Amino acid sequence: MYKYEIALSLIKGIGHIRAKNLIAYCGSAEAIFKETKQNLIKIPEIGVNCAKLVQSQEQEVLDRAEEEIAFILKNNITPIYYLDEAYPKRLKHCDDSPIMLYFKGKCDFNIPKVISIVGTRNATDYGKEFCKKFIEDLSVHQLLIISGLAYGIDIAAHKESINKNIPTVGVLGHGLDKVYPGVHASYALKMTENGGLLSEFISNTKPDRENFPMRNRIIAGMSDAVIVVEAGETGGALITAELANSYNRDVFALPGRIYDEFSFGCNKLIKTNKAALIQSAKDLEYIMGWESNSNKSASIQKQLFVELTSEEEKIVSILKENTETSIDMLAIKSEMSMSKVSVILLNLEFKGVVRCLPGKLYKLA
Repeated sequence: MYKYEIALSLIKGIGHIRAKNLIAYCGSAEAIFKETKQNLIKIPEIGVNCAKLVQSQEQEVLDRAEEEIAFILKNNITPIYYLDEAYPKRLKHCDDSPIMLYFKGKCDFNIPKVISIVGTRNATDYGKEFCKKFIEDLSVHQLLIISGLAYGIDIAAHKESINKNIPTVGVLGHGLDKVYPGVHASYALKMTENGGLLSEFISNTKPDRENFPMRNRIIAGMSDAVIVVEAGETGGALITAELANSYNRDVFALPGRIYDEFSFGCNKLIKTNKAALIQSAKDLEYIMGWESNSNKSASIQKQLFVELTSEEEKIVSILKENTETSIDMLAIKSEMSMSKVSVILLNLEFKGVVRCLPGKLYKLA
């Protein structure tokens, strides 16, 4: 039960990108531990030092993996390997996504609409009221709401999601043997009934400061869009926004008065074009193409008797089955890289076969 996969994730100094590289060349996590040092060295971007790390820590990490499996079985936790069908597909496209995740709850991470709501721990009434109205208006959609279970905006988003019966997931910066902060334990329990708690960290991992930027990349990577409700000049919400931009996710920020301490970060994101200004759920629906009666932009005139390549036909057939599809999902379903799908979509736009909608969605013209 994922013994070797968990063990690989625990080797200090390897990292997620090199771990995936090892798996790709060796064929499985188990094969890595059974491979000779000489063969490991030959793998591109591995080298002598990396091979030493694998073999010097082998017994230690395998023993710790067995302990973790016992914890998982005892506490009804679901381990998710990055090649599993249940792994968040949006996150999988991020180079630095973890090879192992641990989940407690009931949730489909891969539904068509997933957003993250983040913000300051020192939320004002303005931010909390926005959260409440924003989530209430979004309750007409089937979506998943992600946040970090922290004080302030995070817990406000989780609470309102629970109230509106919207699945909500808290991504943690520690193991699933605890809830931090402890005062949110009752909400965390309710979330496991419709949503849940997710972490890349094994049990007995403390909520240390350095874990939270790592947690934030998961929040950003799992989402179609990140909404920053309130943020100071620095902080985790701004880190999440930066990560979301690096992953080519849509970012939105709630504007505030220029002298308000916890609107400074949001205003700066908007001012520097790193986030779109958001005032209501309608703004998100419009930009993401979620409106049921959205205005149709003028389509490109279709060419007569368009000739398509086999790869273009593959993309068109996927779009025939799904009226509006993100580039991420097209890459997943076509089993092609994001860069290749982008080029194909551009060619199809020129041919008048597809058109791009707000929110980086595509549909047949």
